[in-house]
Amino acid sequence: MQRRYDIDALRAIAFALLILYHCAMLYVADWGWHLKSPHLSETLQLPMLFMNRWRMDLIFLISGLSVHFLLRGSSLGRFVAQRSWRLLLPLTFGCLVIVPIQPYAQGVANGLVEPGFVDFLLRYYRFQPWPQGAFDGWEYGFTWNHLWYLAYLWVYTLVFAALLPLFRNAWGRRLHGALASLRGWALIALPALPLAVASILLQPHFKDTGDLIHDWHRHAIYFTVFLYGYWLGNDSGLWQELVRLRRRTLALALGLFGFYLAMITLLPEEVSDGVQYAIWTARSLYIWAALCAILGWSHRLLNRPFRWLPWATEAVYPWYVLHQSLIVLIAYWILPLKFGPVAEPAIVLLGTVAGCFVLHEIIRRVAVLRPLFGLKARRVKADRPAPAALAVGTA
Repeated sequence: MQRRYDIDALRAIAFALLILYHCAMLYVADWGWHLKSPHLSETLQLPMLFMNRWRMDLIFLISGLSVHFLLRGSSLGRFVAQRSWRLLLPLTFGCLVIVPIQPYAQGVANGLVEPGFVDFLLRYYRFQPWPQGAFDGWEYGFTWNHLWYLAYLWVYTLVFAALLPLFRNAWGRRLHGALASLRGWALIALPALPLAVASILLQPHFKDTGDLIHDWHRHAIYFTVFLYGYWLGNDSGLWQELVRLRRRTLALALGLFGFYLAMITLLPEEVSDGVQYAIWTARSLYIWAALCAILGWSHRLLNRPFRWLPWATEAVYPWYVLHQSLIVLIAYWILPLKFGPVAEPAIVLLGTVAGCFVLHEIIRRVAVLRPLFGLKARRVKADRPAPAALAVGTA
């Protein structure tokens, strides 16, 4: 089966945007984050809101696409074991080693943690509650911060594995066939309806807290798009339809975002249930239209073996694990130095990229570090090159 280069490229681009997004969280006005710069911008809210509504949906959809390809040629038990190893080990290592600088910096900035990182770690590893509001997750004694995605993805993997026999029976094949047969406006609109229903039913009752146990609104959204990715898979008809509709879905996504933005900007905070449901429905339609546009354009433009793609494909996981701790650490160091509104974000962004690059180059060369950052063991090169047929088959 030919490798889908567009999916590899789209994954790399999606996580690059995530790094840029988290850098910008330092500077967007009225949005809380672990640290905030004095150089805040209300103008930044518009592009941040534009990306915020679909950025994690896209990542979970790509995760579902990856599951579709990983399951080919692998037993279900082996798939679950391998995914658990590649998700839980980096999650555990990241929570214990990479993430702690974030609650430390936030706690010191909030005046609720005494300076001194070693003393903080000795207290942190006791996993007991901290003073209220010290940092995100203070009540649990620790936090996974940006690594919540790994925990959610692992749970979705287990739930998916349990449901897979249903997806493969007659009912599941009919459902997949119905989705694969969608064309035109049906493909653009119908998959958005479950997202809208989930928001209407669940968002009033469950806040987006990152609490795995009580985050049922986001679970409904993210697991749905995760399944969409799996069902989308390598169906050539669906992908060609997404390519055909790419201009239409892009225009629709931009129009829906404008409509959604007008509603949340011009309407008062307290609105009737009917108006609130309309806002959430417009948001869901925007999310799915944006995803369709991204998938269509990426398949049209990115499905080719770019020279940078093998390196970027490997770099995604370590960069994801490292980036937010580097952002927070660099900001913690330079905010007191009072750089200007141009120099400061430039230092944060360039420092984060440089730090991720250097650390990744070290990680990829050290066998014991590779699995801690989600990388597979480095293949041992044979003394003689493999025959061409075998080389292709193991790619």
